[in-house]
This record gives sequence, C-alpha cells and structure tokens, in this order.
Amino acid sequence: MRRPDQQTTTRPTPDAAPGTSPDAPPTEATGPGTPGRTDATGAARPAAPTGARPTGDLSTEAALAPYLRGQAADFLRSLRLHHEHSAPADSGGHDAAAATRALRRSARRISGCLHTFRAALDPLWADQLRAELAWLSGILAREHAYAGRLTRLVEALHQLSGPALPAARGIRAAGESATSDAQGRAALGVGTARAGALLERRLTLARTRSHSAALQALGSSRFHAVADAVALLASDVPLAPGPAGRTAEALLEPAERAEQRLLAAVAALPPEDTEPYNEAQDAAWHQARLLLRLHRYAHEVVLGAADPALTGAGHALDLHRDAVEAAGAAAAAARTPRIAPATAYALGVLHADQRHEVEAARAVFRETWPYAAALSAR
Repeated sequence: MRRPDQQTTTRPTPDAAPGTSPDAPPTEATGPGTPGRTDATGAARPAAPTGARPTGDLSTEAALAPYLRGQAADFLRSLRLHHEHSAPADSGGHDAAAATRALRRSARRISGCLHTFRAALDPLWADQLRAELAWLSGILAREHAYAGRLTRLVEALHQLSGPALPAARGIRAAGESATSDAQGRAALGVGTARAGALLERRLTLARTRSHSAALQALGSSRFHAVADAVALLASDVPLAPGPAGRTAEALLEPAERAEQRLLAAVAALPPEDTEPYNEAQDAAWHQARLLLRLHRYAHEVVLGAADPALTGAGHALDLHRDAVEAAGAAAAAARTPRIAPATAYALGVLHADQRHEVEAARAVFRETWPYAAALSAR
C-alpha cells in the first residue's frame, strides 16, 4: 500500500460484480504507469492498485489494536449468541447457524491480521493464537460446507435431468439430434435419482459427523482456552516491544507485501485457454483466494473498510472453490464400489458440469479483476 505522503488516486469499483503465501514480488511492473485495458463496456480499468491512502494516525495503537479489539468483541458476542440459540429448549437453528458464521468471520479476521502484522505484535503470542483460531475456523466451517455442497449438487442434478431438449425444426438432422439427446437424457434420468440419493447419504453423514465434531470442539478445554485468549485480546493487544513496531511503517509495509503477494499470485494463474479438467491447476486459484482474503483484512486495518474494487473478484473465487469441491464430491461418489452403471454415468455428467462451473467462475474472476495488468502482462 502506498505511503500517506505519496500522491493518491481513488480506486474505482469494477463495472460488474457477481453476486500461506509466496513472498516473490510480481515479475512485471504493476505501478500506475503500466498500461491497462478496457472492460466489456469500453471503460478503462486501472493497471495496478492505486487506491486512496490513509492520512490519519497509522500507529499500531491507533489502527491495529482497535481493529483486533473490535474483532475480539464480535467473536465474544457471536459466541454468546451461539450458546443462546444452541440451547436444547431453543428452536432457532437458523440463528445458531448465523452466529456460527459470525464467529468464523471474526476468527478469520483476527487470524489473518495476526499473520500479516506479526512483526508489530508479540510473535509467540500471535503464532499460538493464529494456529488455534485456524483450528477453530476449520472445525466450524465443515458442517456448513457439506450442507452447501449437497444443495449445490442436488440442484445441479435436477437441472441436468430436466426436459431441456432441442426444439423440432421439421428436418431430419434436427430429428436425429433430438432422438440422440432424448436417449442421453433418458440414460441420465435413470441414474439421477440414485446419484442424488447416494450423494445425500454421503454428504449428510459427513455433515452429521462435522456437526458432532463442532459441538465437541466448542465444549473442549482447547476451545475454552481460545475463548479466554480472545477475551483478553478484547481489552489488551500484545504489541511488539519497543517503539519501532508501533509506527505507521509497521502497518504499511506488511500491508503492501500482502498486496504484492496477491498481485503476483494472480499474475501466475494459468492462462484462459487451459484444459478445464486439469485439476492440478485448482491449487493456484485457491492460493489466490487466500491471498485476496489476507489483502482484504489488511485493507480493513489500514483504510478502515474492505476494498470495494475486489468484491466481485472475491465472490468469483468463492464460487470457484465451491465448484471445485462439488466436482470432487461427485467424483468421489462415482468411485463408490458396486454402484450401477447409470448411477456412475449421472455422477460423471455431474462432475463434468461442475468442472464447467469452475471454468465459468474463472472467467467471471478475469472479468471482475480490476487490475488488468496482472492478467494481461504474461
């Protein structure tokens, strides 16, 4: 991120928004002088981050400490709501799920800031708490992930087996095409119900186990130690000793490194014409998603709010992650021993459909990524 004494410009938002890390800098220049390109509407996109920079006090006491205290307070508030709505006499399952999401949200932000701004904090304390928050966030995320994956796959199966046949046009070629499609649709329809039932058994079992694991974790001494540490954080942030770690540079330099790691990761993404079923390339996109999240949290600390220019790109990477995991679940179900050929066929079609969704999410990311030089300078 640019220093407060440097010339600044306002970072525009993308034209459309759909609804740990390498240290190498980008290989190409990404400063304001790097030529950009236009989007689908003809409007120019910025070539590299040039967002408005802060002009107030950026010391760790004035910026980082209040941010961490606020996230810790949100964590404790969400934990209290979770306990209230998880009581046996309470029927607010939706409220409990919302409280769990809020709990994870705060845990991710605290953990991300402990990672990015480690040098400005007590390093031993930061490493220990970050590891425990990552454990907690992972435990709490699994139940929600399995539920969302099942919903996504069942809906996709319904769409794939629907009556979407080409209209007859009164010519033999069209009739032969419709017959072939009808035969393929019939074959798919035979296995769809069984494939859906198989996925529901597998993913519901995984969700139930994850729910039990989350409840066990929330009642464990390990979790209570994490909650105690966050409660202390809400009133006291252990900063690094000495004055050096309390200046604006202690925040600006790590935030800039987080931004540069993100740009480097995006520049290194596989090109647009890659094989859609090359699942080995998924890891690079997952890494970009994690780095974008770290950049977002650093942006919140330094500028007080999330970067609106990256909203669409972040959403696209979330959809990419969901499609990748759904495709993996379909492939894993297809490897179930002794399933009927029609079931395996339906799961194979489902896997292909989700891999196409992976490609669609990547295309949306490229369209909504606001810094064109990171994608075009390859």
